[in-house]
Parts: sequence; structure tokens; C-alpha cells
Amino acid sequence: MLINTLQLEWHIRSTPMNDVKTLTLHILYVIMGTPENDIATRIVDQMFNNDAFSQWLGIKRISESPGRSVLQMTIRAEMLNGFHILHGGVTYSLADSAFAFASNSHGRKSVSIETSISHLVSCKEGDILTAEAIEIHKGNKTALYEVIIKNQENVSVAVFKGTVYRTSKNWFDV
Repeated sequence: MLINTLQLEWHIRSTPMNDVKTLTLHILYVIMGTPENDIATRIVDQMFNNDAFSQWLGIKRISESPGRSVLQMTIRAEMLNGFHILHGGVTYSLADSAFAFASNSHGRKSVSIETSISHLVSCKEGDILTAEAIEIHKGNKTALYEVIIKNQENVSVAVFKGTVYRTSKNWFDV
């Protein structure tokens, strides 16, 4: 079996030395020829399949990769508040799902410890929202993510920021 030594060296250098389990997983993924995107997809598959709320919201997965998730949903009438605009909790929930998928996509189970959202533009029934979560910083114990939510006209409607605690538990056993 031939190992791409440059790819293996990158994994070793980009993994904190005190995170031996994650380093071992990265080495196994390289040896087995499994791209990290496939691992991220397997993790998000497992999370999404057990996430009845995201499914009830009608969230569609557009793409995922390590540290990134893109989700989309269409606003339905029952999601509107008394002002006949989208309830802020729905926007928050879309962002929170993208945040969860992105933060867990590296292989370590991660849980939210702080989040905030700023609503910029109101949304109405029929609008299509796309949430893109991106990793801003990933440390050994915590990581920071930003989620930008845009409508079908590519207008930013909300900005979400979230911090996770990265547990020592992996999604898949070594």
C-alpha cells in the first residue's frame, strides 16, 4: 500500500501533538485512502439522520467538509410570527444546525458553549435561506465558527457566531 507522504506529513504537522487519537485517525484516513471530506460527510450523515428537528424544518444539506457546512431551507407559513415575518428562532435553528455539523466534521464530538445571532433583514414565506458555517479558529479544546445566512437574492439576513467545546470523544473508534 502506497502512502502519500506529503499528505501524511501535513496531517502530522496540522494536528496538535497532545491529540494522539485525532492524529491516529488522520494517519489511518491517509493510509486507507479515505479523504477527510468523506469522513465529514459520514459524521454529518449520522448527525442529520438522528436530528428530527432539522428534518422537520425542511433543512437540506448542500455540502460539508472539515470545518464547513452549507444548509438550505424554504420558509413555510407556520414559521412566521405575529408580524407575518420569519420567527427569529427559525433562523437561529438553521444557523445552529450548520454550526453543529461544521464543528463536529473533524471527527471529535463537539458541543456548543456559547452562541449569538444578529438578525439583519426580515424574511417572508417562500424565501429560500442558505446558511454557510465556516471555522474561524480550531484549538485543542475550543473552536469558533461564524454562520452567514443569506436569502435567494444573496442578501445577508443574519450572522451567527458560536463557540464549541471539543470533547476527547471521537465520532468513530480507531
